[in-house]
Amino acid sequence: MDVSARVVSGLSRSAKALYVAGAAQALPRGFVLYIVPGDGDLEQTVADVGFFVSALEGLSQAVAARAVLPFPSHEVDPYRGLAPHVGVTSARARALHAMATSEARVIVASAAALLPRVSPPDRLLAASLHLKPGDEVSPTDLAEHLVDAGFSREDPADEHGEFAVRGGIFDVFAAGAAEPIRLEFIGDTIESMRTYDPATQRSLAAIDQVTIVPLGDVLGGDRSATLVDYLARAREARVIVSERDEVEANAIALVEQVQESYQSLISNQQSAISNATSPSPTDLLADWSLLDAKIAQATSLAQLGLEPDTPESPSESQIPNPKSRVGVRCQPAVELNGRVPDWAVEIRRLRDAGETALFVAATPGRAERTIELLKEYDVFAVPIDDIQADQASYAAVLVATGGLSRGFRLPDAGLQIYAEADVFDEEWHAPERRRSVAKAFLSDLRDLKVGDLVVHVDHGIGAFVGLKRIGVGDTVQEFLELRYAGDDKLFVPVERLDLVQKYTGGTRPPLDRLGGTSWERAKTKVKRAMRDMAEELLKLYAARKAVPGHAFSPDSHWQREFEDAFEYELTPDQATAIVEIKRDMEAPTPMDRLLCGDVGYGKTEVAMRAAFKAVMDGKQSAFLAPTTVLAFQHQKTLKERFAGFPVRIDMVSRFRSKAEQNEVLADLAAGKVDIIVGTHRLLSKDVRFHDLGLLVVDEEQRFGVAHKEKIKQLKKSVDVLTMSATPIPRTLNMSLVGIRDMSIIETPPKDRLSIQTSVVKFDREVIRRAIRNELARSGQVYFVHNRVESIFSIGNLIARLVPEARVVVGHGQMDEAALERAMLDFVARKFDVLLATTIVENGLDIPNANTIVINRADRYGLSQLYQLRGRVGRSDRPAYAYLLIPPDDNLAPIAKKRLAAIKEFSDLGSGFRIAALDLEIRGAGNLLGGEQSGQIDAIGFEMYMKLLEQTVRELKGEEIEDEVRATVNLGVDLRIDESYVPDVNQRLMLYRKVAAARREEEIDRVLEEAADRYGPMPATFLNLADYGRIRVMADRLGIDTIDREGRTVVLRFRPQAKVDPARLVSLVRQRSGLVLVPPAALRVHLDGIGDSGFGVRGAGRILPQAPNPESRIPNPDSQVPGRGSNGTRKPHPRKIRGRRAGCWNRSATC
Repeated sequence: MDVSARVVSGLSRSAKALYVAGAAQALPRGFVLYIVPGDGDLEQTVADVGFFVSALEGLSQAVAARAVLPFPSHEVDPYRGLAPHVGVTSARARALHAMATSEARVIVASAAALLPRVSPPDRLLAASLHLKPGDEVSPTDLAEHLVDAGFSREDPADEHGEFAVRGGIFDVFAAGAAEPIRLEFIGDTIESMRTYDPATQRSLAAIDQVTIVPLGDVLGGDRSATLVDYLARAREARVIVSERDEVEANAIALVEQVQESYQSLISNQQSAISNATSPSPTDLLADWSLLDAKIAQATSLAQLGLEPDTPESPSESQIPNPKSRVGVRCQPAVELNGRVPDWAVEIRRLRDAGETALFVAATPGRAERTIELLKEYDVFAVPIDDIQADQASYAAVLVATGGLSRGFRLPDAGLQIYAEADVFDEEWHAPERRRSVAKAFLSDLRDLKVGDLVVHVDHGIGAFVGLKRIGVGDTVQEFLELRYAGDDKLFVPVERLDLVQKYTGGTRPPLDRLGGTSWERAKTKVKRAMRDMAEELLKLYAARKAVPGHAFSPDSHWQREFEDAFEYELTPDQATAIVEIKRDMEAPTPMDRLLCGDVGYGKTEVAMRAAFKAVMDGKQSAFLAPTTVLAFQHQKTLKERFAGFPVRIDMVSRFRSKAEQNEVLADLAAGKVDIIVGTHRLLSKDVRFHDLGLLVVDEEQRFGVAHKEKIKQLKKSVDVLTMSATPIPRTLNMSLVGIRDMSIIETPPKDRLSIQTSVVKFDREVIRRAIRNELARSGQVYFVHNRVESIFSIGNLIARLVPEARVVVGHGQMDEAALERAMLDFVARKFDVLLATTIVENGLDIPNANTIVINRADRYGLSQLYQLRGRVGRSDRPAYAYLLIPPDDNLAPIAKKRLAAIKEFSDLGSGFRIAALDLEIRGAGNLLGGEQSGQIDAIGFEMYMKLLEQTVRELKGEEIEDEVRATVNLGVDLRIDESYVPDVNQRLMLYRKVAAARREEEIDRVLEEAADRYGPMPATFLNLADYGRIRVMADRLGIDTIDREGRTVVLRFRPQAKVDPARLVSLVRQRSGLVLVPPAALRVHLDGIGDSGFGVRGAGRILPQAPNPESRIPNPDSQVPGRGSNGTRKPHPRKIRGRRAGCWNRSATC
């Protein structure tokens, strides 16, 4: 193709990407600005261009990803008080910097992205920072600079545009960075820098430099420049426009929308003062005529070719040289829909005609599978990276790896390119870097707020008042202050936070009374009901294990090829679940496993691997879904995933004719259908399987009693995998080991963007903007209105506000078939807006729907809001949730609290941590039975889990870990200084980790984490850690208490202590300063043992160890805790000089 032409017509979207990449190759010192009509296809366009840039310039895919960048539009109305999504702001900042420095090869911008004014390039570069170890910069100055550059100070910093400062540790998540950066300062000098995991906050790898770009178009409000200024600055720059008429129409439409919003705002404002504070559209947007003049000089790419008798458009007729207009013969690739034999025939025809065929696979695994697949049809395929000179002449098809959305044919160039979507009917999706997500610990207290309920193991349910410092002897200690009934106060020492859990339940129970009996009664009642339930589950589990079943064969070569074809990397949770399921299937007893994980977390991929394993053993698989919509989605996913494999997949549903259904069922009975998908129709008497080997049940709790009974009967002889989207906590899984087989997927399948959540008063303009902004990027919208009687009035309102939107209504009182048809049509993108009641709360997984409007959001519970909002944000596009409340602002306090919580916890990790807690309770109820939900409410979720685990272990005859822990009363400063960890919740987390540690390795991990995140630890923190070590050793030896009285320490043993009396007597005889005190105590005179304090080293010499084959009483010269094997000092131990700790309250003790 001639990359110098002014107008090129006839190109498909991906062929345009090849043209743009060729133009970039001709500009070795500059970049191409590629303008497309809208944001809808921005991701795929960037990927297409990136693939061709990589191929033409010999770049790795990683380098190409940094060279081809998106420049998206803000997607929000500047006059509605909504800030752009941080992901959008970050992408724009990264692209602007790349243009200013000419580091980019191609910038792909939407029409709407061109208009907003931006910071001048010189000012942008001056405000950017390039840092490396050894640089001198004050952390205070750096923080001020970042605030000026649009960053916000948050701890922890786990989103783009955030930074945190903790002493000499400085965390920053720069625009466009793959991972955030941790700078470690000594004074004003950067000592080191490293990346860290935003979820775990742990360091990953050292780096030698970092560039921090100002976020967005901030920089003190100087937004006087346009993209024309960035083009003028570049040594070489070229503009290419795709579908110029559409670009112009979309840009003009945006200008008109912004002007309309501005006029609406001005007319609604009451004071002249407020008028002056609103910038006009000309202040915010560039003059379109200036941009249009630049675009008029650009190369224009058009998909449709001009026929000889077609009149030219005015813009083309103005081109002085007619030869600069080029028509390209470009044909879309034939859609083969998995017909590999037909593809092989076509490849041979191309080879015989002397044309070159190229297949682009999404992953190396899929490339290898395709080569092997074609070999079976005598087609020689060669990886393009490994091709030898002698192979090029007879290779029928070259195979490359990359992200190409669709293929095309250029007959004049003798080139045919196939993408996966052309051959296997699989839509391409940009592979995302996976990020681990911190586990949703219920008890780490990271989100505890004043007024929240907590559970004290001994005293029951109280309210958290705060952290309080109290003078104890010569030291000042920190205590957790709790309030109980009658305003009694309980002060829990921070080193005993293992006794405290955050209360989680479906209701808000009354506070317990200190010294009362209600708490013990509640625990006893729960344990009794729990024991009955656990016994029944144990009986069922044992009975199932006694029934013979089919033992599936180990993985075949085909199984490995099928799994290699998965275009994403498995999460650790997925990999674990797959191993567990395969182990069950290969056992000679029927599998009955529950697979839990939120919608979109990758459960279906796990189930499909199990189904493939069954099919490879000659067995049939059935996917059973509660609704036709879910069944339809399963069938679509299965057909895409199994494309290219000799597996027949079919479906029975109400939307197929009776004749079609009968034909499918006949083939099913004859063994011609390998995998069948359907609703409860599959449980009907007329459905007969040839040889059913695996039943996959999606959301079993949503089936009726009769259907559940039929499933129960099938479980006796067939392997069953039940999938649930209700989050089940890992603690529950651990508690049920041995009575219920469960696999849990807690990690999202890819790094999703957080959902930008706005709580706004009901405003027609907000509704109109929200819908139009989503439609402008070719997306879809959920509008939730939970009143059937007025839902059509809302529909009429939407039709008036956005006449171009195609609206479909769905609610629970509709005929079931009509409702399912409405849902399916929305899934198929026949409608833009789904106006529905809360029936959208479960099941729908539509990545193209990324805006949700929830009317009267004040009427929903927290879990409902969380689940409704979770319908969007299922792709890597920015997602928006608008929570509409009444204009009068008379909200109940509880509604305000719920809305504040859902807005605050907008990122995926904290949303799962907080809002999903009551979902976990409901999940426990679904699994254990509804009557258990009341038991959970009575004592709190974590206490319930703890008692359940004890009950199960007791019934199985296993040893139960002693819950009574040693009490260590010393007189030394045990606290984490506020100056070291300023955030209260972060301090609570560290306190609890030390208090709950059962092994010294756990203490070491806490210290490593603290040193990594906060820098060198103060002595008081190290004292706390040493306290934890002593307590761990004391627990191991059966010591009940360690009390210090002046220069004497008394160790009192429990009756069941694992100490050899003879050895203890021997130790006392060998060491001065040790005295045995009957019946079971050891008095230690510190002066007598030559220890000025009582530290870990002294504890290691004093505390005798249990007589077992692995240990013996150490002598003074042997290795001791806190030292390495060679006796050298480990990094963290410090001496502890004793303290007196206790419970400071009016009516109870800890």
